[in-house]
Amino acid sequence: MYRRLADRFALTAGALALVCMVSVNAGAQQDKTADKAPAKTGDAPLKGGYAGKALAKPLPPGGPAPRTVDGHPDFSGIWFSGLLGREDATLVGSFGASDPSTRSFDPKVTPEEKPSFTPWALQKMKEVMFNLDPNVLRTYGITYTGATSPGERNFDKLPKDQQKAFLDVEIARVARECVPFGVPTIGSGLHGMQFVQTPGQLVELVDANHDYRVIPTDGRPHTKDPDPTFNGEERGHWEGDTLVIDTIAIDERVWNSANWRFHSDQEHVIERYSRPSMNYLIYQVTIEDPKVLTKPWVSAPHRFSLSVTHEPLGEWYCGVEPNEALDSLKELRQQLDK
Repeated sequence: MYRRLADRFALTAGALALVCMVSVNAGAQQDKTADKAPAKTGDAPLKGGYAGKALAKPLPPGGPAPRTVDGHPDFSGIWFSGLLGREDATLVGSFGASDPSTRSFDPKVTPEEKPSFTPWALQKMKEVMFNLDPNVLRTYGITYTGATSPGERNFDKLPKDQQKAFLDVEIARVARECVPFGVPTIGSGLHGMQFVQTPGQLVELVDANHDYRVIPTDGRPHTKDPDPTFNGEERGHWEGDTLVIDTIAIDERVWNSANWRFHSDQEHVIERYSRPSMNYLIYQVTIEDPKVLTKPWVSAPHRFSLSVTHEPLGEWYCGVEPNEALDSLKELRQQLDK
């Protein structure tokens, strides 16, 4: 919950700041002193995310994983991305003072491959991303990853068409906050997740709109021609100490990520959970979609740590308060059209 609030704050602040910048500089030559912009999020990690504080210490393994009465590893508990077992550590990262221990994986150690899209999917990608060109963004030191504030360094130096595309992409993302995340995004924990496990069943709860899913783990087969849903038809089975969740019939309104905003009716998702020790959970996902991908896409193994706060899972609901971030983005987009 805290990271979501932090993302909203940073996004709103960045958008408002840039609205003012565009308004003041409209029709005027850009001031060369603008080159001295503040460092962007994620430039250089600060120790522990706080000035003068040492890096946070990752949780120890904590001994062997507990098991349920049927002998399988028990995933029950509240889990957070990274190695620290708490959500407030993630809050720090969203303001630019990132502690490496908050990452679910280290791309230098376990690099995550990029999806290999078919020609049809590449054209579709251009459409859903409003022709936002990642090569142009990289030229200006910007990488769009979702929840990226338009206050990003050098945003105002982008070609105008790319500024508009960037904002259109982000407006589309923020406007979807009331849409269920669906599979596979729900499986990656978002801003914290809770598992409740019983023999033959796993229940996952997340903070966003208090979404949930109930997964049978008794090895039952898929039904014939299931109706599409946001979480799809999920069927779990055990391969040793790894729980494998096989999902089909995923609603095509589901995004696979902020940068992968579509899939076909042929998408097939395989998630794998394991608990190598008391304090750690490993999650990996494979996506097959012959219309979209030339080969299956396999994520890096993502690490989650058991909550050390002993507090209940937080809550966040869309639509309860005015969406200031969306309003600010739309205002800035209108400024660029003038």
